[in-house]
Amino acid sequence: MGQEINFRRQRGGKKRKVKKKKNHLKFEDNKKKLKFEKKKNPRLIRQIIIWAAEIAGACAVAVLLVAFFGHRISNSGDAMTPSIRNGEVVLVDRLVIDMKELSRGQIVAFRPNGNKEVHFYIRRVAGLPGETVQIKEGKLYIDGEELKSYEYVSEIRDAGIAAEPVKLGADEYFLLGDNPQGGEDSRSSDIGIVKKDDLYGKVWFNTTSGDHFGIVKK
Repeated sequence: MGQEINFRRQRGGKKRKVKKKKNHLKFEDNKKKLKFEKKKNPRLIRQIIIWAAEIAGACAVAVLLVAFFGHRISNSGDAMTPSIRNGEVVLVDRLVIDMKELSRGQIVAFRPNGNKEVHFYIRRVAGLPGETVQIKEGKLYIDGEELKSYEYVSEIRDAGIAAEPVKLGADEYFLLGDNPQGGEDSRSSDIGIVKKDDLYGKVWFNTTSGDHFGIVKK
């Protein structure tokens, strides 16, 4: 085995056997299996979870802030001039309506009679729940007395439905524009007394560049 026999001629014509060795090389591959131990890092995993929770929390807070404090409304008309001009865009705080009672002089956004088919109106709170509102000789009267502290409008020429005393219910407001001749407000029978459920939110920031940019003052 492992040998190859060749015949060669010698002198005189005789053949002789020549043995040729054939080498068989055997290669054995010894494969070593490398075992990699997966080292778990509890601190890294914990940190990743914390980061993910913080990002999710920040996103949730951002959504809530936009939903409750960042709703944009464009003012339509001149009823709130000069406080808010026609076309100016304001931000509305929706949370304050549910959290606490409104105070006189605050500016609110609402839809008359809760009609979602019409645009938002922006007006100022003049009469509060439980009060009796009346307009006489161009002046605002609350519970029979002239409200001299109401300085947002100098003269109200048309008293509308407030020519006679208007009694407000427990959840009703009387709203006026700063420019009474510039648009309708609670004096008009088309709008009238505004219920709390119809209020959308408190106007708190004017986003329009210029002298009106910034927090809307009461």
